[in-house]
Amino acid sequence: MPGLVSVKTPPDAPPLRISVPDTPPATNHRPPSPLTKKQPSPSPSRSKPSPNGKKKLQPESPTAAQFPPDSSLDNPDLGPFLLKLARDTIASGDGPNKALDYAIRASKSFERCAVDGEPSLDLAMSLHVLAAIYCSLGRFEEAVPVLEQAIRVPDIGRGPDHALAAFSGHMQLGDTYSMLGQIERSIGCYEEGLKIQIEALGETDPRVGETCRYLSEAHVQAMQFDRAEQLCKKTLEIHHAHSEPASLEEAADRRLMALICEAKGDYESALEHLVLASMAMIANGQDSEVAAIDVSIGNIYMSLCRFDEAVFSYQKALTVFKASKGDNHPLVASVFIRLADLYHRTGKLRESKSYCENAMRIYSKPVPGTSPEEIAGGLTEISAIYESVDEPEEALKLLQKAMKMLEDKPGQQSTIAGIEARMGVMFYMVGRYEDARNAFESAISKLRATGERKSAFFGVVLNQMGLACVQLFKIDEAAELFEEARGILEQECGNCHQDTIGVYSNLAATYDAMGRVDDAIEILESVLKLREEKLGIANPDFEDEKRRLAELLKEAGRTRNRKAKSLENLIDPNSRKTKKEATKKWSGLGFRI
Repeated sequence: MPGLVSVKTPPDAPPLRISVPDTPPATNHRPPSPLTKKQPSPSPSRSKPSPNGKKKLQPESPTAAQFPPDSSLDNPDLGPFLLKLARDTIASGDGPNKALDYAIRASKSFERCAVDGEPSLDLAMSLHVLAAIYCSLGRFEEAVPVLEQAIRVPDIGRGPDHALAAFSGHMQLGDTYSMLGQIERSIGCYEEGLKIQIEALGETDPRVGETCRYLSEAHVQAMQFDRAEQLCKKTLEIHHAHSEPASLEEAADRRLMALICEAKGDYESALEHLVLASMAMIANGQDSEVAAIDVSIGNIYMSLCRFDEAVFSYQKALTVFKASKGDNHPLVASVFIRLADLYHRTGKLRESKSYCENAMRIYSKPVPGTSPEEIAGGLTEISAIYESVDEPEEALKLLQKAMKMLEDKPGQQSTIAGIEARMGVMFYMVGRYEDARNAFESAISKLRATGERKSAFFGVVLNQMGLACVQLFKIDEAAELFEEARGILEQECGNCHQDTIGVYSNLAATYDAMGRVDDAIEILESVLKLREEKLGIANPDFEDEKRRLAELLKEAGRTRNRKAKSLENLIDPNSRKTKKEATKKWSGLGFRI
């Protein structure tokens, strides 16, 4: 009797070579995340011969409209035959389009031959295969309705085979949403799949642990770190109970937990998990993985300002990567970038620039097998260093190159949105306000489409676009953006967070410019009260906000015939301040320069 098996597909597997076994297991496919990026592949359920009986036509089938009625499809032997042809076509490499033809007709035949009241696992399996072929062709939108039909077929109450099919369908649908950049929907499907798996196998089965880690990584990608931590702890508990001490499974769990702890600012706990993971990898002879962990340890040391220890960790990793991968491998470039960042932070700008140039040299002539995503990520990190040393034009060139490499890649919309947001900030800093507004607008559009409209990052980008609109004197548009940002950041960060307070200040200035003096006064009074009662008055913005409030109170009720003083605090800071002061102002508004 099959369980709900979790099997990983290698990340370098060719996307069009879909393996469809005769008795396929359910498969977990890693969604794009900070740890792995891969395309989804089929998660078909176990098949059984369909019994002969009365035919059942299921409504709203996405396959129904793709082929004209064919009486031969009523033959119960035709579905298995066509599905086998689809498998053989894929295996022979003849091309996915012919396999797609066979898979569509197989699904239609299984659907016609289904017995009334009897859910057909053959139909579910064929739909999983059909959706996988669509995904291999990059036609993810067409795969979604196929999988939605597939998850309606099984009846979980009929036993483990049906649970297997339902679990597979939800996980594959989650993969497909992930490749479309719809992270929230993707996570919802994974959560439902995990629930089905737990009901079928119990909470302590090792395969449940694999799915928990799988789902935890998806939550990390969505920056939902509390839920990610909860799932990762559960994974550790399950693997601790079922695996040998210092196992590879435990090491993988601890690396993920370290990533979560680092994101939450708990660097000491992150370091502890990484050291334990490194010991496990050493015990299992995984030298390359030990080097990768050394890089992560170096990152933690750098966050703790323990720079000498960070350099030592990076140099250890660099030696291993050069020896095992070669001098021009992207892993070597990634360590160069970390060293460049470290030397920039410690004021050694010449060394920092040298390491950046070495990394770009590797990315300019990538070794075979290097993914565009890997190169784009490296270029994005290098651009941040150039931005920090006041070379925005060079940073912009690198970001534009990175974005171009990702444009046609599925599942990269959120990443592209992040790049566009950074470009918008740099356009703003060099006075190209129209370009800044357009970049922010494009980023916001992508974030809305991918379901990230409730994240703190989305709120920050709205705030930045509002500032660009102020510079273009689009005051009404700026007010709408600041208002939306305020609602999101209050929900996600709380009203005491620096990002939220920055939006309050911007909104007060905008209301003042619009003549809504009472609203501006109300906001500034609440900000000052927050600082006095909870945050302290040492912040340099406190005196500025106090002065602005005094001016508004003095002028309340008068006809305003001049440009509002509050608005002057936002318009063209570079014309009245040094670049250093302008950068400081941006940092206070929540964007890290």
